[in-house]
Amino acid sequence: MTVDSDLYPDLAAAGSLAAALGQLAAELGTDLTVVPGDWGPLVSAGIASSVPERKPLSVHIGAESRWFRVSGWSRGVELITGATPDLADVVRAGAAWGQGRSLRELRAELSFLRSSRRAEADERGPAAVVELQWRTMREQAAEEPGFTGFGELVEAAHAEPRLRQLHVFSSHWTLGFSSCTGYPFRNEVAIVPPYGGSPFRVKRHPLSDEVLEEAATAEEAVALAVRRLPTDLGPAVAGTAEQDG
Repeated sequence: MTVDSDLYPDLAAAGSLAAALGQLAAELGTDLTVVPGDWGPLVSAGIASSVPERKPLSVHIGAESRWFRVSGWSRGVELITGATPDLADVVRAGAAWGQGRSLRELRAELSFLRSSRRAEADERGPAAVVELQWRTMREQAAEEPGFTGFGELVEAAHAEPRLRQLHVFSSHWTLGFSSCTGYPFRNEVAIVPPYGGSPFRVKRHPLSDEVLEEAATAEEAVALAVRRLPTDLGPAVAGTAEQDG
């Protein structure tokens, strides 16, 4: 990907997005630490944060029209995202992100930024994320009345305290249970609902081909899954399988 000088004369003049960000920050009197982006210096950059768990704010440019997309991740969750044609907006967003401003403060200061319910729950803590995930999963099951096995599985799992304290997610209708709330998840156990005449199946990972146990009912499958959990496993924590925090 190259820089279109008609869309991005400022980047073309500076030589790269990173250089343009640094120059504009200096002109605005804003302290920024610009780091390499994932797509190369011409079209992407990162803006470092002083908050340890926050990754650098990712910035990349559009190809067919002028816009700068930003994305801020922390502990495996995308907290903030947005797009703007104004590079000064990106500088201000990077400064606020790096200073550890809350999601509400970020959105109030910069109207182009957005955050999801999932991100807002993460800011309140892992218990709030777990509660939201379960509520969302039960709503999803209620919207699929024809797939009774999935609904039965969700309700049976929610009724089990040891599973209800974990981060629940679904992949191709398979329920996964993670002891951390960020992606990549730390998969503790997974349960596949029945379809095509198959029984409920317990797996270690949603995408695993290995079936650990089979059961005729959702309650039996949940009981078998719980037996696979470490005895000292507590509520899901913030972080990812790679690095909990």
